[in-house]
Amino acid sequence: MTTDIIEVNNFIVLIEQSNSDKEFVQRCEIDGDAVGFAFYGSGNVELEIKHNDQTKYLTNTTGLAISFFGNQKVGFAHKIAPEKPLQSISIFAKLKTIQNLPQTEKEIFEKQLPELVNPNSHFVKGPTLFMTLEMQLAVQKVFNTTYTGNTRLLFLKSQVNELLAHYFALLSSEKKTDLTEKDKEKLFQAKDIVSTNYSKPPTITELSKLIGLNSSKLKKNFKDLFGIPVYKFIHEERLNKAYELLCNSEKTVQETAWDVGYESLSSFSNAFQKKFGSRPNEVKKQFFSNKS
Repeated sequence: MTTDIIEVNNFIVLIEQSNSDKEFVQRCEIDGDAVGFAFYGSGNVELEIKHNDQTKYLTNTTGLAISFFGNQKVGFAHKIAPEKPLQSISIFAKLKTIQNLPQTEKEIFEKQLPELVNPNSHFVKGPTLFMTLEMQLAVQKVFNTTYTGNTRLLFLKSQVNELLAHYFALLSSEKKTDLTEKDKEKLFQAKDIVSTNYSKPPTITELSKLIGLNSSKLKKNFKDLFGIPVYKFIHEERLNKAYELLCNSEKTVQETAWDVGYESLSSFSNAFQKKFGSRPNEVKKQFFSNKS
């Protein structure tokens, strides 16, 4: 388990990742009254919460964003599942820090999370949301960046602010949606399926059968929940995976294109540049020059 700790606007941020072949438990405590957020880019974590002789369990998995209030009287234990690489970003804001924010920012916390800003217990569970594509991309960029030193710190701060902004925007829109929790679970299952099979994805008809949701409802509700059509999501997944392969493997640009489902190298290169602003070979060169 590796943990990177930074401070952003007096918020404490933990950037954690692990890849173990055995289950392990990590325990932690909060120093004082704080509102916490956690964004799970990948992995499967069972969170055990103990306070006032009570024990609660929350299961957090890939794509979830959670919020909560806790203090020093609460004990947290993360049981991390084996062979499921964990990537998570946790943000902690002391209540005193929130009160000292500029009025417009303080009002966001007070209006969107009143139960956390004015807690009635040592631990209060806030909203749990499925992350939008923009939130997932922000998490991925944190773990994929090749920046170092002060440039990396500046970049991480920008991504943390982006995650919080997306969370509050999603929380506001969630109050207006008519999707049931059961439908959300099915749509999230669909996202997991196409995320795993991005190079050879199922058709809409096949996907609808796999999750038990009719095709028209799948297409409409997928876009409503994640803000993007199914096949556009697959397109984004292919390019994100390609970026990861270029930075973290020995594969050539051509091999990377094939791996993520592109038959035409020129089509891959053009799509990659449109999304990331650089050609694949430029990213490959930059990454290896930073390593040397």
